[in-house]
Amino acid sequence: MYLFNPSIKTIKPYVAGKPIEELGRELGLKESAIIKLASNENPLGPSPKAVAAINKQLDKLNRYPDSNYFLLRSKLSEKLKLDIEQIVLGNGSDELIDCIIKTFSSPNDEILSSESTFLEYEIITKVNNRLFKTAKLKDFRYSLQTIAQAVTDKTKIIFIANPNNPTGTYVNVKEVLSFLNQIPKNIIVVFDEAYNEFIDCADFPNSLSYLKDYNIIALRTFSKIFGLAGLRIGFAVTRQEFAKEMNKVRQPFNVNSLASAAAYAALDDLGFVKRSQKLIWEEKKFLYENLKKLEIKFVPSVANFILIDVKTNSQSFFTTMLKKGIIVRPMDAYGLDNFIRLTIGTHNENVRFINELRKLN
Repeated sequence: MYLFNPSIKTIKPYVAGKPIEELGRELGLKESAIIKLASNENPLGPSPKAVAAINKQLDKLNRYPDSNYFLLRSKLSEKLKLDIEQIVLGNGSDELIDCIIKTFSSPNDEILSSESTFLEYEIITKVNNRLFKTAKLKDFRYSLQTIAQAVTDKTKIIFIANPNNPTGTYVNVKEVLSFLNQIPKNIIVVFDEAYNEFIDCADFPNSLSYLKDYNIIALRTFSKIFGLAGLRIGFAVTRQEFAKEMNKVRQPFNVNSLASAAAYAALDDLGFVKRSQKLIWEEKKFLYENLKKLEIKFVPSVANFILIDVKTNSQSFFTTMLKKGIIVRPMDAYGLDNFIRLTIGTHNENVRFINELRKLN
């Protein structure tokens, strides 16, 4: 007798970036000697205003948070110039993906996305006993036309990571509008915009401007630009009627009080946001220049990471770098066997990576 949900038989567990502490234990290295360039985290750390807000909340941990998260949702509605009832908070984007699938689809419905994209779309879909389909990438980019052609009567939700993780590429305004006008009205289109604040291109679509005319949900996170990955907090923006149904599915108290307070404060830390953007944009140029000098191919990115062709098995390269105290992300799980994904770090971290790469090249 099989005691488990049959749909999980074929699931490959999500493998996160290797923790610094774990590598330190395995190799006997001091944590200060290890750099992690694997999980697209903010190399500057968390927002200072967020840290201060957490400290003020520590003597209130015996109380449950406001389950409606009125203060944070009000601040977000003010910043986004949208109604508070259009915002749903989640324990990171992962929980919101799960919430969307449970809210808008039934078992045996189809969820559609692209190959070589965020692995949690497929994992969460299968856990919920839905069918997951993918369309081919073209030149490391989502092909929205190919996705549109893959739609069937069973398709209920389409996930689009924009920018895409792990390729760092994006779909532009013209492509998105053309795509949305082809999609049947009974399908929910989810734009996963975790790296929205790192965008440095003029034709990136503003998904929030499409909310009135299309069945759209936009996902955002505090994990990246605000440096709050350890607190697990994100939010969805959509139509009021969609948000109302998602809130029926969302667990009560799904965001803890420290995360809520930190996110509220971080929204006002514009100086930190600007410093983070400046660092990423400058260091991206530095990495591009040095990769070109080493004649190493990479995919130009609009996010805070770069997909790099290391010309060898990515797991082998990953292991070699670990021995040098550098954690990168192998991409074999994404079907990109000779690629790694490199998070853009501080200048010293990036110099160290390039120096080790030069020795191997």
